[in-house]
Amino acid sequence: MSYNANSKGYYGEFGGAYIPEMLYPNCEELRQNYIIIMQEASFKEEFEQLLKDYVGRPTPLYFAERLSKKYNTKIYLKREDLCHTGAHKVNNTIGQILMAKRLGKNRIIAETGAGQHGVATATVCALMGIKCVVYMGEIDIERQAPNVARMKMLGAEVRPAKSGSRTLKDATNEAIRDWINNPVDTHYIIGSVVGPHPYPDMVARFQAIISEEIKWQLKEKEGRENPDYVVACVGGGSNAAGAYYHFLDNENVGIIAVEAAGKGIDSGESAATSALGKVGIIHGSKTLLMQTADGQITEPYSISAGLDYPGVGPMHAHLFKSGRGEFISITDNAAMEAGLMISKLEGIIPAIESSHAFAILEERKFNADDIVVINLSGRGDKDLNTYIDHFNL
Repeated sequence: MSYNANSKGYYGEFGGAYIPEMLYPNCEELRQNYIIIMQEASFKEEFEQLLKDYVGRPTPLYFAERLSKKYNTKIYLKREDLCHTGAHKVNNTIGQILMAKRLGKNRIIAETGAGQHGVATATVCALMGIKCVVYMGEIDIERQAPNVARMKMLGAEVRPAKSGSRTLKDATNEAIRDWINNPVDTHYIIGSVVGPHPYPDMVARFQAIISEEIKWQLKEKEGRENPDYVVACVGGGSNAAGAYYHFLDNENVGIIAVEAAGKGIDSGESAATSALGKVGIIHGSKTLLMQTADGQITEPYSISAGLDYPGVGPMHAHLFKSGRGEFISITDNAAMEAGLMISKLEGIIPAIESSHAFAILEERKFNADDIVVINLSGRGDKDLNTYIDHFNL
């Protein structure tokens, strides 16, 4: 069984492009060109140069000595928090802005939840001198104020999504509407492995730099390319897709996906799609989706603005359904405690999204000689207010 997308953009039964006719030309133009463009020597050269000189790659693979001692296993952290802009998101936005330029687009739109993808998009638009509009839920604008300020400083226009739950799902709806209205000059930079084909595959390929680096870095440190486990948090799932990418078809590498259980899986305030989701269609893709009995999308909840999406990307839906991935749900409280623990043990304040991944160490036992790589997808600066409120700091 393959865990990558086939030529029609399906991962097993999940994926595809379920889109209104108005969007067909946009997606088709991208589908016909994305792999060709990505394989051009000039594209590769420019992409790799920017990742090196602008983003600061390769990011370190750091052996977390005190954390390893505490949990009696070998734990490495992939330091995506050290990327320019503070998270893995910029790997994808660099790739997509270069793609947009080659397709002759001169306006960029994006959606954002935690604001990291919005910042990463605004950053590359500033770098390339291209007009940028970012859609963001009204609630997320309030809870991620520093990132909103960053986007504005970088020259982007931030448009609030005022409908529905006023979070990521609604920002995505607004961005899709914009794209339908501006099909010719606009490229939509989707920030995760969600949306219609070719987005999940394209974003995963841009983020695959993460697992590519893990392989050679681990070879240097441990004399072997493959860890026993790769752990990442999953909302839409781009940091996870990037961390898993080069290990997908190697069954000896355990894949662990960590979702946000919010206030508890059965609390009605959760974003644990693997536990609560049924097959459905959201934002142009067939995937697992939290919904009511009559197919209405239910509102997700997580203390982390980047994980409260009601679905997962089709790659992750397939990893779950096929049993290739082990899915674990972590509550707000457990994630916050883990974030504080990593801060005190390793001197690294993680984004709350990444804190969910660390929280599994409390409940998932590993062997003493296991090599566990945890993707530290972002830094915690943007979440300081949430940490402050939670712990009365």
